Amino acid sequence: MAATEKPVMVIGIDDSEYAIAALEWTLDHFSSAIYPPPFKIIVVHAKPIPETFVGVAGPGMVFGSEPGLYQVLDQNLKRKAARIIEKAREICAAKSVSEVKFEVEEGDARYVLCKAVSEHNASMLVVGSHGYGAIKRALLGSVSDYCAHNAPCTVTIVKPKTGA
Repeated sequence: MAATEKPVMVIGIDDSEYAIAALEWTLDHFSSAIYPPPFKIIVVHAKPIPETFVGVAGPGMVFGSEPGLYQVLDQNLKRKAARIIEKAREICAAKSVSEVKFEVEEGDARYVLCKAVSEHNASMLVVGSHGYGAIKRALLGSVSDYCAHNAPCTVTIVKPKTGA
């Protein structure tokens, strides 16, 4: 008799306090509080591509014209991604959640998370919310808003805690 596969939950993580809070909230409500955990958990970080930072060096600067600039930026982004995943591992370990898969994918977080949901046939996606108002969200774009409208699964948006 074959064991039934657990549904998959993808948790989007970055270095923001909002993503960390979303990871902690999810583990508290869906993993460490229930044994055995009802979901297979996959924590996904979207590492920006170096091209995202075109123009950072100033107007008129052609990205990549500085020798080694691309490689230095890419290495910095990889180190940052490793620190983010390590922090997520520490949070999972502190909450006694050991059966977690960690992934780093390169690209825009909106598309990376929706792709991860599709590839893993996830039942749920959890993301943090920065709590932006409508104008700021329209100008900056919102990963949670995009995912809520485009991910092919249930999306849980964990809002920041307000005053105690």
